[in-house]
Amino acid sequence: MLSRLPVLLCPVCRQELQPVHDGGNGRVRALACPERHSFDAARQGYFNLLVGKGTAFESDTAEMVAARTAFLDAGHYRPLADALAKAAGPALNGPAPTVLDSGTGTGHYLRAILDYLESDHHPESDDHSAAPADGTGGVAAVGLDISKFALRRAAKLNPEAINLVGDVWQPLPLHDAAVDVVTVVFAPRNAAEFARVLKPSGRLIVVTPRAGHLGEIARQAGMLGIDPDKDERLAEALAGRFSPLSAQDIDVELSLSPEDVANLALMGPAGHHTDRATLTDRLAGLPQTTRVSARFRISIFVPLEIPAP
Repeated sequence: MLSRLPVLLCPVCRQELQPVHDGGNGRVRALACPERHSFDAARQGYFNLLVGKGTAFESDTAEMVAARTAFLDAGHYRPLADALAKAAGPALNGPAPTVLDSGTGTGHYLRAILDYLESDHHPESDDHSAAPADGTGGVAAVGLDISKFALRRAAKLNPEAINLVGDVWQPLPLHDAAVDVVTVVFAPRNAAEFARVLKPSGRLIVVTPRAGHLGEIARQAGMLGIDPDKDERLAEALAGRFSPLSAQDIDVELSLSPEDVANLALMGPAGHHTDRATLTDRLAGLPQTTRVSARFRISIFVPLEIPAP
């Protein structure tokens, strides 16, 4: 059941999308605009707003999504998810807050944020002033990804969010200054659109790998290396629209089975260029348990005030 539905924009005409409910169960069966563009809910609960020729980026396959689900469900990256949720929490404490998880994938990190906001560990969790009177919850959550396979998982994991198939390189289906937090975990970053949809007090939270991330297995598993200039390129991509606020490094020591290592390789960019059978052969010599270091950086940015043209 959806919680608070944010105001969404039609990807065709940019007018507001309104929910069309099923009379019997109250579920949203479609999103429609005054120009009669309509987007039906998929059987799994997401909405496909992808129009036009789409992106040049290749979406995750069903095999990649299955590998990511298995790896994340095993809890290996739980410390990162918890740290991300704590970083997002303070900016989601105002009235009617909205969070956009861009590149949401299976919805794992958005789930951590929503759970944190409802938990006793969240300092503001006892303040219900932002919750609407109908009891549907105060936070509007949007999960956006280009992979239908990923959104099937995300819609099941986060039924209170609105889960959308969309292209981050097209105009986002949200109003200007409508979002309190944008999270981007290992996903592309459209600085112009993020700056447009964020409130002046909003936060852009970006998770990237650091040098040495998964270095013990990267070569054998055929994984891409970490660009040593990654931080500089991130700052350059956001320059002129965002200013850095803070950064936090997260180090997680993992004990991985060969199957875990295969899932880890398949769930990332390497999954576009290999398959499980090939990986199983490549990893045949691994011991029963391999010690691996995961190194992340959580970077928080604030929007710059852009002069009107």
